[in-house]
Amino acid sequence: MKLLFVADGRSPIALNWMRWWIDKGHEVYLASTFACDPIPGLAGLDLTPVAFSGAKTSSASGNKSASGLWGARALGLRQKIRQWVGPLTISRSSKRLREVVVRVHPDLVHAMRIPYEGMLAAEAISGLEAPPLLVSIWGNDFTLHAPSSPFMRHYTEWTLSLADAIHADCRRDIRLARQWGFPTDRPTFVSPGNGGIRGEVFHPPSEPVSAPVVINPRGFRGYVRNDTFFQSIPKVLARRPDARFLCASMAGEPQAQRWIEQLGIQASVELLPALPHHEMADKFSSAAVLVSPSTHDGTPNTLLEGMACGCFPVAGDLESIREWITPGVNGLLVDPSDPDSLAEAILSALDQPELRAKAGEQNRRIIAERADYSQNMSHAETFYSRLLHSN
Repeated sequence: MKLLFVADGRSPIALNWMRWWIDKGHEVYLASTFACDPIPGLAGLDLTPVAFSGAKTSSASGNKSASGLWGARALGLRQKIRQWVGPLTISRSSKRLREVVVRVHPDLVHAMRIPYEGMLAAEAISGLEAPPLLVSIWGNDFTLHAPSSPFMRHYTEWTLSLADAIHADCRRDIRLARQWGFPTDRPTFVSPGNGGIRGEVFHPPSEPVSAPVVINPRGFRGYVRNDTFFQSIPKVLARRPDARFLCASMAGEPQAQRWIEQLGIQASVELLPALPHHEMADKFSSAAVLVSPSTHDGTPNTLLEGMACGCFPVAGDLESIREWITPGVNGLLVDPSDPDSLAEAILSALDQPELRAKAGEQNRRIIAERADYSQNMSHAETFYSRLLHSN
């Protein structure tokens, strides 16, 4: 197959997905909305910025750069500006992508989220004798972005009206896609956003973790309540002074440093830089509890990675997360705005090694059955082929 991906070429999720097709010998092209390094094996790379994504950024994922340039408190403001003004750039930006589509003449276009890659792709192929358009939905596309402005609402509905198929990382988003106008007779596919978990990288440690180590792998995002997380730490330390907290992708983050100093928890918290997968796997394997206090989410890849490594998950109580976690059985769900509730859940997990052990066994089965990378990507390959043959 000749495949054109419209994606943020810096994103580990997009890279993980594209590498499967490259390794399988397919002809893979990338239209990246952000400047990125060339990917070995790509047949072609074009830059197609949209919604100000041409602005300079130094981070592989964009999160650290946004945090450093704007400060944690300004992330929400930056997001709001993009939600109101970003859609106005789509029509002009789509001309460059349309040229790529005409030149490459792909068998299939896969846009790896609705804002703004899916919106850009839908506009670019509109009116063309175009190949099928597959759009991936990420966890907050419907719950956070789509209703945020009239422009985001319009372009979300427009994208879904033109998409020939959608891929989502949770069943909830298939239901929401239908509510936002995706026709009921068009095909859908559910699998983790990055394709799945690589068992050779993310796997349980040889011995169960006994040290009271808690990891927050989410970094700074506008929909992750890190204020709640940091406020919960002194409450945990009051009963478990031996607890230690690892905070991924927060090294050098001024707001995190301020919270640590204000709360007097310097000795118990380590701010980590963004780490490659194998190093994150080591951190997960050293932790007893994983915390994900988000207010909007689909299926966070870091949640699945931590579960694969034996971490006991404590997450925001969201419909999408309940597709993976049964409270009190293989994890705990809390109000992500309540530090007391989060602290009690962390303490409950730390104080019950038997619960953690049983949850670990169940989570390993869940990952093997529903989130294995090779299995999910094989299903994706079948889905691609079926989509091509039906158009």
